[in-house]
Amino acid sequence: KLSINAFDYNCHLDLIKLLRQEGELVKLRRARQKMSELFPLTEEIWLDWLKDEIKMASENSEREKVYELFERAVKDYICPEIWLEYAQYSIGGIGQEGGIEKVRSIFERALTAVGLHVTKGTALWEAYREFENAILETAQPAPGSVPSPEQQQMLCSQLEKIHTLFRRQLGIPLLDMEASYAEYEEWSEDPIPETIIKNYKKALQQLEKCKPYEEALLGAETPKLAEYQAYIDFEMKAGDPARIQLIYERALAENCLVPDLWARYNQYLDRQLKVKELVLSAHDRAVRNCPWTVGLWIRYLLAMERHRVDHGVISEMFEKALNAGFIQATDYVEIWQAYLDYLRRRVDFTQDSSKELEELRSAFARAVEYLKQEVEERFSESGDPSCTIMQNWARVEARLCNNMQKARELWDNIMTKGNAKYANMWLEYYNLERAHGDTQHCRKALHRAVQCTSDYPEHVCEVLLTLERIEGTLEDWDAAVQKTENRLARVNEQRAKAAEKEAALAKQEEEKAEQRKQARAEKKASKKAKKPKIGDKRKADDDDEGEWGQEEEEQPSKRHKGDDDGVLLEEDMEVETGLFGRSEPEKPYRPANQKEKASTSRKDIPKVLHDSSKDSVTVFVSNLSYNMADPEAKLRELFESCGEVAEIRPVFSNKGTFRGYCYVEFKEEKSALQALGLDRKVVEGRPMFVSPCVDKNKNPDFKVFRYSTTLEKHKLFISGLPFSCTKEELEDVCKAHGNVKDIRLVTNRAGKPKGLAYVEYENEAQASQAVLKMDGLTVKEHVIKVAISNPPLRKLPDKPEAGRASQFAVPRQVYGARGKGRTQLSMMPRALQRQSNPVAKAENGMVQNSPASSSEPPEEPKKMSNADFAKMLLKK
Repeated sequence: KLSINAFDYNCHLDLIKLLRQEGELVKLRRARQKMSELFPLTEEIWLDWLKDEIKMASENSEREKVYELFERAVKDYICPEIWLEYAQYSIGGIGQEGGIEKVRSIFERALTAVGLHVTKGTALWEAYREFENAILETAQPAPGSVPSPEQQQMLCSQLEKIHTLFRRQLGIPLLDMEASYAEYEEWSEDPIPETIIKNYKKALQQLEKCKPYEEALLGAETPKLAEYQAYIDFEMKAGDPARIQLIYERALAENCLVPDLWARYNQYLDRQLKVKELVLSAHDRAVRNCPWTVGLWIRYLLAMERHRVDHGVISEMFEKALNAGFIQATDYVEIWQAYLDYLRRRVDFTQDSSKELEELRSAFARAVEYLKQEVEERFSESGDPSCTIMQNWARVEARLCNNMQKARELWDNIMTKGNAKYANMWLEYYNLERAHGDTQHCRKALHRAVQCTSDYPEHVCEVLLTLERIEGTLEDWDAAVQKTENRLARVNEQRAKAAEKEAALAKQEEEKAEQRKQARAEKKASKKAKKPKIGDKRKADDDDEGEWGQEEEEQPSKRHKGDDDGVLLEEDMEVETGLFGRSEPEKPYRPANQKEKASTSRKDIPKVLHDSSKDSVTVFVSNLSYNMADPEAKLRELFESCGEVAEIRPVFSNKGTFRGYCYVEFKEEKSALQALGLDRKVVEGRPMFVSPCVDKNKNPDFKVFRYSTTLEKHKLFISGLPFSCTKEELEDVCKAHGNVKDIRLVTNRAGKPKGLAYVEYENEAQASQAVLKMDGLTVKEHVIKVAISNPPLRKLPDKPEAGRASQFAVPRQVYGARGKGRTQLSMMPRALQRQSNPVAKAENGMVQNSPASSSEPPEEPKKMSNADFAKMLLKK
């Protein structure tokens, strides 16, 4: 597997685990080495590796290799356990030359790295003191002997080292500080100085402020991002760089795959600490952890340039970025732009030609070719449709190299790549020509723009007329007026035809809607006419009545909007186990060969019950066309790509018509999970909904909606779009204000657009800028509204009716006395419509003894039989 994909992180872990179990130490070392070259290793992996190497290291040369391994380990993440293990291992080499000083050096580096760790720092301080105490014991003179001046000086020096360690530790907020203070009091022969006590009390106060954040981290579940961010904000306000750095490192040790966290940390290091080794190390670890994030690579290149890293190293890092495997085509455009900006800053444009200038031109040419060959083949899209890299190249040639001829060649290429229809592209070229070219080429460009522009031809016409008004001759003016008038006349004619076509389509839709409404009204009237009158009795021995007849009488009528619209109504959905499922018997389903006999031989069709124990291997498929000829065969063909299908159960009505939804049962659970990826796939002109098969009575909190319903500051909500607007057209409008990550056009169940869209930008700043620039913009003669995405909360009734999905429950007050509409007459006698508990008359504006205020529930009205109603109506 690793020979196919070397970046499979979990596969590396599995291989290491297997080799360790088998005791293949040589292969194990090689496997760990390969993984560490590709990824920073976690604390657990490093500790296992180090312990294995320590067991095998017996000679001094092998000890040096272990030291090198420790040095690599402490660079990946700041981990107290690894530093403690490193320091304790170094004590084993104390007998070598300079061994004591080496141990002290490692302890000091460890304290600098993790000595401020509130919960784990104490162990390192104590280990350091134990080491110094052991040296003190060896320096003590033999009992009864008088120490020499050299020994006395050494003893005093060693005692002072231990005093210093205690005092340094007591000035830092650490857990169990009180125990360390008591130990110091007991150990020291002299009283503790006032300055040390003052620092100790100050550290205690600081510890009390840190404790809530430490407790929050202790009680939180992974990934603890919110708790760490609160802790970081707290330390940022305090402003201690060492503590800020440590809390960032702690957060990253547990959230190493969160690009935003790396970005914030690197930004802090870039702007505040500015220490070269520290900054570059953090950037390097960021891109090794999240190589798919182009923003981290760009910041790394900038940091290397800022700290004057050698050009060869920066170029090598850029090549690594190209091979990082970004997830979208625009990422490659961004990394190329960042590298080209760097190369441009290296060029001295006062010289006519230089090595740096040739390298820049070569890089521009390579970037254009790379995006065309590599990116378009991989993503099936350009990533740079507006040719921003070629535009920048043209600007460099025109403004900095005074080479307008090359700039014109580049703009010719830009226009031939589908950009000639956009007014803003022509005006961009015109402005460049105006600043660095001549009037003749400006006029030529504008004449071509008038001819080619399709989005805003009025704009380029106006610019052409303005140019001729200022600089043109009478002949130039006449030619421009004639050309613009002819062009605008054609444009207006095309727009009128388009408007007529759209109006005709709208009229057709209205007629269809009216026809459907009329058909529903006629159907309703016919049902009302067939309804038996009061007093009519059904014949018990009627041959047409039986089990099926009784079922139809008891259940409410079930209908759908039309053959083409297969929208499931509440009644259709509520009896099934699926998106709104309940564990009740299904409607009987029929194979294709039984559909013709459905209306005449319903009793012969067996009822198929859904087995809720198979929910994990079953998916619920809905929003299918009612006209689907053979649902079972069609869906089997679709879902067999996900795995072996055990059974497909389409649901039919009593009349034998397909109701637009079914169950697909697989042999394996992984097949059902894979089938969820077919959600929203268009089947016979409609988006098919695929959701898990879940009993909502047992799982009331289950949600299928895939999109956020809360405030998203980096995402826009656009309304008022023309129905004909495509995703590509909307992207062309939006990308002028930032990097568009995703666009979602909202459609109804039939897959038809609703004139709404969600546009996701890279960050909040770009989204805010887009709102200011796009709100009120006209798109295809439609004025659009743009706002930050913040969907309103759905208001659900407090007590939905029993047996119905909560989202379909309707508040009781919209119905009349018998559950009918307010416009329909109620057949309830007036005597029963009076309130059973009339409100007492108000006295001085106050209601007295109102039954509504009583805690006892009101008495239910006595149920009356048909005979009771007859007596009441006939009563004189």
